[in-house]
Amino acid sequence: MLEKLFRLKEAGTNVRTEAVAGLTTFMAMAYIIFVQPAVLSQAGMDFGAVMVATCLSAFLATLIMGLYANYPIALAPGMGENFYFAFTVILGMGIAWQSALGAIFISGVVFIILTLFKIREMIIDSIPTSLKNAIAGGIGLFIAFIGLVQAGIVVKSPGGIVMLGNLRQPAVLLAFLGIFLIGILMVRKIPGAILLGILVTAIVGILLGIVKYQGIFSKPPSLAPTLMQLDIFGAFKLGFITVIVVFLFMDLFDTVGTLIGVGEAAGFMREGKLPRANRAFLADAIGTVSGAMLGTSTVTSYIESSTGVAAGGRTGMASVVTALLFLFAIFFYPLVRMIGGGYEVAKGIFLYPVTAPALVIVGSLMLHTVTRIDWKEPSEAIPSFLTLVGMPLTYSIADGLALGFISYPIIKIFSGKGKEVSWLVYLLAILFILRYALVK
Repeated sequence: MLEKLFRLKEAGTNVRTEAVAGLTTFMAMAYIIFVQPAVLSQAGMDFGAVMVATCLSAFLATLIMGLYANYPIALAPGMGENFYFAFTVILGMGIAWQSALGAIFISGVVFIILTLFKIREMIIDSIPTSLKNAIAGGIGLFIAFIGLVQAGIVVKSPGGIVMLGNLRQPAVLLAFLGIFLIGILMVRKIPGAILLGILVTAIVGILLGIVKYQGIFSKPPSLAPTLMQLDIFGAFKLGFITVIVVFLFMDLFDTVGTLIGVGEAAGFMREGKLPRANRAFLADAIGTVSGAMLGTSTVTSYIESSTGVAAGGRTGMASVVTALLFLFAIFFYPLVRMIGGGYEVAKGIFLYPVTAPALVIVGSLMLHTVTRIDWKEPSEAIPSFLTLVGMPLTYSIADGLALGFISYPIIKIFSGKGKEVSWLVYLLAILFILRYALVK
């Protein structure tokens, strides 16, 4: 049955190899189970419900990817999208999380429509390569900056800017340990380095009294606080266009980049194109829609799937194994709560020394894309730089995107290269300008 379903022999693999590959991918990306509820709970969402929603949305989307697209690519709520959702849309713009989920649902429906009409490829092709790479790098800087803040390594200074935190604080030292530990494990090419680093940091935190042991297994927490709580009409009322466009493009860049990266590594690409790409896109889109209904941010393909490919995964069976492991993870709520919960260092001030190191490391890994930017060409370099630094310095992915998309066509026009710019980029520039001109 497995041979008929996944065509294992044709792909040059077997059941054992695919099972190991699925486990390897899960180990590499399981950190999202701890990080996602830690991030979204800071925006007022229920920790336990978000954890279950994260696991269930990852299970469903990855299962579809495995069974329908037959690729060893796993999906889960995306890093970057979750921070835009929590820190920019909810905490920054003051939008209720229910309305933010409504915006994600709408973006997911748009994903499905674009996929069915094969428009996603056209959109991706129209965005300048330099901006694509700058966006990924900027999100990486933003995530790393938030990680440093949540670790207590960077704090707000009395003058309103930032400065170095108290390095004698035990929680800060524990975060440093986590950063160095994950870094060393990755250098040594240990599978699941981020997850192992998180677990070891948590154990050390327990021994130091920073992390409170709460158990390992339990029945899953209730999904009711977030299940079907999305407010679609609220999303329409709150300047949803900019928010949805940002969600749309973040997921587009993540998905396409991951599919190309994993596809190249696994030898799936044919003449520069990925077979069954629309099926893979559809798994991503359905994951986003279902995630919004369950109560979590945008679901997208994970580049960590490349670890499973490196372990020999070549078919969707690896994804099915990964999906089942995400489903089983809902029974580990006490462990997730213990690791993802904050540590109160002062009244009302919490640090996240166990999960923050993962944010710093993931952010650093995303920066490799900036090497593909043509820094010697000012018309490419300046918009890319504004995008790159705009995200962390404005504490907003949307504002960083706006700086890039507004500056790119303007600089190109005055450099005599306006015809090189796609009509879609001009349209986005106009939308961003209108957003700042009309929305307070």
